[in-house]
Formats: sequence, C-alpha cells, structure tokens
Amino acid sequence: MSRPETLGKLKKSGWKSVSVKEEIRRNLINKMSSGEELFPGIMGYEKTVLPQIQHALLSKHDMILLGLRGQAKTRMLRMLVNFLDEYIPVVEGSEINDDPLNPLSRYAKDLIKEKGDETPISWLHRSFRYGEKLATPDTSVADIIGDIDPIKAATRKLTLADENVINFGLIPRTNRGIFVINELPDLQPRIQVALLNIMQERDIQIRGFNVRIPLDVAMAFSANPEDYTNRGNIITPLKDRIDSQIITHYPKEIDTGINITRQEAWQERDSEIKVHVPEIYREIIERSAFEARDSEYVDQKSGVSTRMTITAMEQIISSAERRAIINNETETSVRIADLFHMVPALTGKIELVYEGEQEGAISVAKHIIGKSINKTMKNYFPDPQSKAGEEKSGYKTVTDWFAKNNEISVRDTHSNKEYKTLLNSVDGLKALVNKHMSDAKGWDELALMDLVLEGLHQNSMLSKQDLDDSRLYSDMLGSMFSSFDDLDDPEFGGFDR
Repeated sequence: MSRPETLGKLKKSGWKSVSVKEEIRRNLINKMSSGEELFPGIMGYEKTVLPQIQHALLSKHDMILLGLRGQAKTRMLRMLVNFLDEYIPVVEGSEINDDPLNPLSRYAKDLIKEKGDETPISWLHRSFRYGEKLATPDTSVADIIGDIDPIKAATRKLTLADENVINFGLIPRTNRGIFVINELPDLQPRIQVALLNIMQERDIQIRGFNVRIPLDVAMAFSANPEDYTNRGNIITPLKDRIDSQIITHYPKEIDTGINITRQEAWQERDSEIKVHVPEIYREIIERSAFEARDSEYVDQKSGVSTRMTITAMEQIISSAERRAIINNETETSVRIADLFHMVPALTGKIELVYEGEQEGAISVAKHIIGKSINKTMKNYFPDPQSKAGEEKSGYKTVTDWFAKNNEISVRDTHSNKEYKTLLNSVDGLKALVNKHMSDAKGWDELALMDLVLEGLHQNSMLSKQDLDDSRLYSDMLGSMFSSFDDLDDPEFGGFDR
C-alpha cells in the first residue's frame, strides 16, 4: 500500500491525527485483545510490574519505574515503542516531527503556507520516535529542551528574534513519540525544573521567545532508590507531576531467576567444545544471588543485580571451556571447581557493608557460594546436620572412607577421565547419588557426586584444603589432629616439648 507523499493526498486519504498517548492506548488494547505478548523476554513481573505498566498506559499516564540495579527498568521502557503505530506522516525536513495537519514549528508552518497541498510528506518509523537520555551531572537545559543557536543565525543571516534560530533539544526532537530519562535523580534540580511545563502544561519555552510550543510526547523515567540519598533527589514538584510510580523488584522464585539467566547468558558459543551445565548447578548459581540479597555482609540498599548471575554463568562456562581446551577435549561439564571461578562476578556486582569489608570481598563471595551449594544440596539429599540417625548414616560409608586416611585432590584442570576416576574411587559416593537421584546419568551423576563432597565439607563433615588450582578433601578429624601436630613441631613455629 502506497503512502501519501503530499499534504493534499494525506487529507484525501482520510488519515486523522491522534495524540501519542491515545495512539499507545489504542495499540495496547488491540494487542491485549489479540493475546499478543506485550513485553517479550520479561519474566517475574507477570502479576506485579507488567499489569501496573498496562494500567498506566491505559490511563495515558507519564510513569517512573523505581527499583534497584539490574531489574530490567530500561529494557521495559525501550519496549514501549512497540505500542506506537509502525509509521506516521511528518512534514518533510521537520526537526520536531511536525504533524502535517497540526504543525508546531515555524519551519513547518512556513513550508505549508508556501506550498499548501503540495507540501512534501515523509513517513517516520516508530523506531525513530523513541528518545532516551541518561541523566548526568553535566546535562543542561539546552540538551533536553533547546536554546538559541547563534551560529545558525549567522549562517542563515537571521536575527536572534527569529524562531528559526532555535536549536531544539532532545525532547522536542522526540515530539509525537516517547522520551525516557534514566537515573532521574542524577539530573540537577535546576534541570528538573525545566521539565515541569512539559509534564503539566505539555509545552516548552525557549529563552528569548514568548512563543510556547505545545509538544505531544509521552514521558517516562527510571530511578534507583539508592540515588535518593547518595547522588541526588527528584524534586517534589516534578515527582508530583509524574502520574504513576511503579516499583520493580528482583525475581521472587529461584526458577524465575534460572530462566532469566538461561535467556540472557551467552551459553551457546561458536566453539567446537560443548559444555554441559547440570540443572542443579543452575540452581546453585541462581541461589547465590538470593543468598547475596540476604547476606549480612552485603549492602542491601544497593541491591544485587540480576546481571550477577548472568556474568557468573558465562564465567563458569568459560572455566569449563578452558579445561577442555587444555585437555584437548570436545565435551565437558561444569564442576564444583568451576562454581568457585564465578567469584569475580560476585565481587564486581555486590557492595559490602563494614563487616563485609573486614572479611574481604573474595571471602564473602566464597561464603555466599558455599551457602548456595549447601542449601541446594539439602533440597535433593538428606541434611547431613540432621539429628535423625538414618539421614546422617546415609553419608557414613563416604565419611568412613576418608576416616581411613584416604583423601582425594581434585584439580581444576583434571581431564574427564581423571575426574571420573577420582570420584568413583570414593566408597559409597556413587551409590549415595544413585539412591537419591536415580535418574542422574553421565555428566549429571558426576556433578552430583562432586556436589555431595563439597556439601559434606560445607557441613563440617569433611576437611577441604583450597590450593590455587585444586581442592584436597580429607577426613575432618584427621585434619584437626594433623594441624595440632604442626603446632607442636618447632619447624612450624610450635613449642618444643
């Protein structure tokens, strides 16, 4: 279907102007009626945030998404463009997307006055009707609203009183579209004041001109509650003009977090090496975020971004991939050793309180991973700390094997064959896994055997010595006696009896 190319043809086509908010509302209703997915890829908000966004759009409201880091605020705001018409007509050459039937700028008015029905029309795709600005301290009124451009006046030989010398800012250039300001509290209060007219009177004022330009723009914002005290604040008059404040949140269920990480992490790589990730390890990775959000060592006001588990998953896969490359293998699986290689993902994504700083970022990260392993293990195997004799005795064969002065050293770079041989050498370990997880075979079986060993250590039933590239598991009691002997040995600085 051809689109009208002149103002006269546009009038004859019967096309009618509607406000951008009415346009969004109409398209939202159509999508909801047809059962179309409104925010594809957004999980965990189906009963909370997404209905509230729909209510705001149906109400023709400007909105702000308020939440901690890594809660998909910007991603959802960018999806709002999907509720716009695919194309709209604009006066060709207009800087502010002038409606041919309702021009605002001096340029468009003069062009229509000169050419009438022969005024050229262009069609603007919705992807160009979205504007976004990250609030930074150096943002000026000229950036977002506009200012007089002396250079334009000089080159066109116009006076500074001519409207054509106005250099429009980002918001006017998004006229008839959606404009988003991210991290709103970072915007200086005097700059926030410049938004007041847009939010209420729906117009802008450029200094030096009495002319007010009524814009048609849907405004949306994002903010982090932490910023309210650390870096700035939203001034009260502006907050009052934002119609809907929607609170975002982190995933409330482990399964939701697992699905988000599965969707977002780079797992299927352009590589000849295939890395298997056991489902139970996916749970451990996701639980680490839940543990961090509850940790006494982590600043909860800063939040723990969902990006943490995404980067953690990528690092874990890279660790397994590196091992396969070293051993010249084409397939491998994630192991417990790989889980502890996600420490950089945790230390880079969490803010520590004073007690956490005293412990050290790496120690806190390992503590969180250990707790995640322990809790996940107890979901599938008996609790080693249980007072019930039957549950505790389930590990007896394994612990008795270590009590006979046996130990195993699992290197990060062990080949698949060496890794399997080591785990199978522990009496009762494979039988224990088969008893409680009978469906586990192959890679999953080995992963569970590895998990049980680390879980027993986390419950103080096995000793573990962490070296740079290996883990040495041994009997807990024997390890304690060995450490006492070392204290008595003069060679280690002990007392000579």
